[in-house]
Amino acid sequence: MVGSYPRPTWFRYQLEGRDVLEAFKLAPHAEAFDDAVHAVISDQERAGLDIVTDGQMWFDDYTMGIGAFLWYWLERIDGFGKAKLPHPARKKARGTDAFTIDEAGGVALRGPVARGPIRMAELYALAARHTSRPLKACVGAGPAQLSTLVHYEAGPLRDRYALSTALAEIFRAEIDALIAAGCEHIQLEDLGAWIPNLSGAKDYAWMLDIVERTIGGVCATTSWHFCLGNVWGNRMKGMTEGGYGRVLPHYWDAPVGEFVLDFACREMEDVGVLRDLPADKRVAAGVIDVRSLEVEAPEQVAERIRKVLSVVPAERVTLTTDCGMKQLPRMCAFQKLRALAEGARIVRQELVRS
Repeated sequence: MVGSYPRPTWFRYQLEGRDVLEAFKLAPHAEAFDDAVHAVISDQERAGLDIVTDGQMWFDDYTMGIGAFLWYWLERIDGFGKAKLPHPARKKARGTDAFTIDEAGGVALRGPVARGPIRMAELYALAARHTSRPLKACVGAGPAQLSTLVHYEAGPLRDRYALSTALAEIFRAEIDALIAAGCEHIQLEDLGAWIPNLSGAKDYAWMLDIVERTIGGVCATTSWHFCLGNVWGNRMKGMTEGGYGRVLPHYWDAPVGEFVLDFACREMEDVGVLRDLPADKRVAAGVIDVRSLEVEAPEQVAERIRKVLSVVPAERVTLTTDCGMKQLPRMCAFQKLRALAEGARIVRQELVRS
């Protein structure tokens, strides 16, 4: 799956901006967190996934449906305020995009940024104790995306270009710590990929530079996920206009081994863009729609997979969910993961027979 997973209903502890190593001084919190990570990894293994994640139990139940996807980082990087302010682009938003950016909000920048207690390596090590399968670390919201939420009140950084460059150094330090801890699968989460849709084609070069600074040259299997936005099942319409077909070709040279893309929510509408996927790249194709409570039938998933394989060789395809499972009921999420594995089994058998 992409990364996040529903919390078990009994896991009600919230970090609320604290360092996890501070929060875990409270024995019941530490024990419940560890049990929750074990539970969600077990769900993935029982469903039949080959690569698992920790389910991001460190994302609090904040707004946006996907929890503290933005705020986990903002709260643990020095220089940012703690209050949720209006989004800087609120006055320009229309339709469902207005709802989306209201949920995201904005943040004040009041000084230079510095790495705080993000603890990616510690969280990875905790999860790795619970599985013998490959464990993917999902890192983000990333530097470019965070830089678009900011009100520049004080300090030396006065625009998103300077801020995202400074943030990239912090994120790279976290990624380097993950690798030192033994992590072999790193997934960058940064929706900044869509920003040139709003700001102009000049910003594709900026986005590529930030990805290079953040994850370029990393000694691990690397991927970059940028979804179509998911706030309580709603997609952003303006920022993602034109879908992957509009933006993805500008990123063929990105220094990652794999693009992780949400296709199921648009019934594989953009999959044709993958015909031009560079030979040195893979795709992790979303074939489970997490914006719906409907549990797909395995054959329905298999048909989505076939559409991917019609344009990309099977040896360069990973199968995944679309992003944002956290907002689903846990049983629904588990059944969707089973459908993913069963759909993959159907198509694998077809490939063997052919």
